[in-house]
Amino acid sequence: MPLVNYAARELTCKIVYYGAGRSGKTTNLHYIYDRVPNERRGAMVSLATHNERTLFFDFLPLDLGRISGFNTRIQLYTVPGQAYYRSTRKLVLQGADGVVFVADSQRMQQEENLESLRDMHEVLAEQGVDARTLPLVLQYNKQDLPGDLILTPGELDDVLNFRQVPRFAADALHGVGVFETLRKVSQLVLQRLSAPVPAGIP
Repeated sequence: MPLVNYAARELTCKIVYYGAGRSGKTTNLHYIYDRVPNERRGAMVSLATHNERTLFFDFLPLDLGRISGFNTRIQLYTVPGQAYYRSTRKLVLQGADGVVFVADSQRMQQEENLESLRDMHEVLAEQGVDARTLPLVLQYNKQDLPGDLILTPGELDDVLNFRQVPRFAADALHGVGVFETLRKVSQLVLQRLSAPVPAGIP
């Protein structure tokens, strides 16, 4: 549920990057953060405990438009990927307006991808959220690796994309597919709020 700041005339939407450990969630956030103008973004915050880290920052996109006279601010979060940090992932996912599920395209990581996707649906169900109604975009990261090591986007669709949601092939380390993913999930979130479809993000 978006947060409304009447004094600042801002509507804040929360987008969570979810996925297995080392799939590229943090890489996405760092790439975006480094390219959003300083005056449009907040500080990158790292909430770290022993062996786990959750990143967060917010920014005011240049062209998301206004909703009933309110500017739209976006909060981006990552979750720790390891299964034993489920309580932290559950806390971070709470109140999300949209989710980017970052999948590792490597063949050897498919069980971890599936486990993480199942976990995400279970956490949402525990929070009383119907996952089918939550804006979701899949990102198939590490598509730059040699072809014999990875699954193609079509193969990954067969394994992960049973809802037939928007998906993007990506190389988050070099920025391929990063802003396309963010733009689409932002569109879906704002469409759910009956807002104008954004023309783009920086």
